[in-house]
Amino acid sequence: MESLKGHLLVASPQLLDPNFARSLVLLVEHNEEGAFGMVVNRPTEKTVQDLWREVGSAPCNSRQPVYMGGPVPGPLLSLHDKPSLAEMEPVPGVYFSARKENLDRLVLDEAPDYKIFLGNSGWGAGQLENELEEGAWRTTPATAEIVFSTDEDLWESIFRHLGRDVLKSVLNLKNLPPDATVN
Repeated sequence: MESLKGHLLVASPQLLDPNFARSLVLLVEHNEEGAFGMVVNRPTEKTVQDLWREVGSAPCNSRQPVYMGGPVPGPLLSLHDKPSLAEMEPVPGVYFSARKENLDRLVLDEAPDYKIFLGNSGWGAGQLENELEEGAWRTTPATAEIVFSTDEDLWESIFRHLGRDVLKSVLNLKNLPPDATVN
């Protein structure tokens, strides 16, 4: 089995599960025992400031949204760009943290790129591989730019890019116009 750690799962348009429809999931871990990640394109209405009033030990002024990382409940999680607060580096320049002291320090520093997640996404042994075989997901390597993007149309942009790559390889094309329907 080839690990997809550091890759994005890109939901296919046919994936209608409301937890994952039009989602991009960064896989933080993927091995024989299963997979774990967070949906990076599902902001909630709650801000980090609102959340920190409930869980933090110091006031936080961040107005950025808290993200719904998936349907599995668990501790708060973060993806960020601060190596000093890292517990893992799933993608070059993207660090993962779950320890409370790291999250407290992260949200008080207004300079870094970060996303805070409620919930996560998890798959048991072989479950993700079955979903991939069924066509529920496409995969692509993740980048810091994608992980920290707040673009509302991020899923659509990435899915179109993946479709163009498939079309180019199947038809053995060197160039494909921006809109392939215009000929």
